[in-house]
Amino acid sequence: MTMMPNAAAVRFHDQHPPAASLSLRDELLQGLRASPKTSSPKFFYDLRGSELFDRICVQPEYYPTRTEEAILRDAADDIAHVVGKDATLIELGSGASRKVRLLLEAVRPTSYLGIDISRDFLLDSTRRLAADYPWLDVHAACADFSQCMTMPAGMKCEHPVAFFPGSSIGNFSPDEADTFLRGLHSLLPSGSGMLIGVDLIKDEAILNAAYNDAAGVTAAFNLNLLERMRHEFDGDLDPATFSHYAFYNDAHSRIEMHLVSDINQDIRVAGEVFHFEQGETLHTENSYKYSVEGFQTLAAGAGFESRALWTDPDRLFSIHYLQRTG
Repeated sequence: MTMMPNAAAVRFHDQHPPAASLSLRDELLQGLRASPKTSSPKFFYDLRGSELFDRICVQPEYYPTRTEEAILRDAADDIAHVVGKDATLIELGSGASRKVRLLLEAVRPTSYLGIDISRDFLLDSTRRLAADYPWLDVHAACADFSQCMTMPAGMKCEHPVAFFPGSSIGNFSPDEADTFLRGLHSLLPSGSGMLIGVDLIKDEAILNAAYNDAAGVTAAFNLNLLERMRHEFDGDLDPATFSHYAFYNDAHSRIEMHLVSDINQDIRVAGEVFHFEQGETLHTENSYKYSVEGFQTLAAGAGFESRALWTDPDRLFSIHYLQRTG
């Protein structure tokens, strides 16, 4: 791990060393070899993918971002009261660090740590954060937060509060979410908090529209995975021969995203050949939806007690404050 200051007063911690690209390649290949073929959502987030996701968040059909931001804005003072003083906010999958800005003036944490897998996007967003909040001690860690990670060396973290917005917990299956929460339980000291956004079960038409926006931004985001295969993993394939497909699977309470092969074809990735039948899919993402009670039960099983809850008037989205127990 390396740590280096920069002109924008961000302390950068590199927990994503060059060797990690090899493990990413192996993980991608393992998913392509599987039946059915799968890919982790983490592969969406190169620089271009992160930029496209920011565009998704402002599409009129995509309710989660604006709804969550409205909750955070309206509840900022209440959240600050629950969080308490002298907190260290640790944002998992920080992206553009936009939502945390709705909390900073109210919470006034002593320090902030943004964790993201997209190195360049992370550095850009945390530098802007440091410039806009000169009183805040800003750290950035390039890391895969879905894997085992440690707190950066040399960072004071006496009252850590994990901030996990965007309902990213929904990208994990319930079993994976349990494992992830248990990992956070091990990482954080007793009494630590977690502020987490969770998308709620709702009308199927609203869900399907959110992942099939009329402007096609979500489709471009999904298809960008194929461009990343070409550029980073020596892929020989034509993205134009695949289509975006997303739908709500009621039986599993989840949105599924797929890339559908429009033709019978062979593609080559990292020296291996993979055959796709016409209509065969690469399953690229799940986004699980929860009831309030269902999520609280999941969190309790991993050692987190529900201390506060905020929702919008239509109960589209929820924000939970959890406290680590034990």
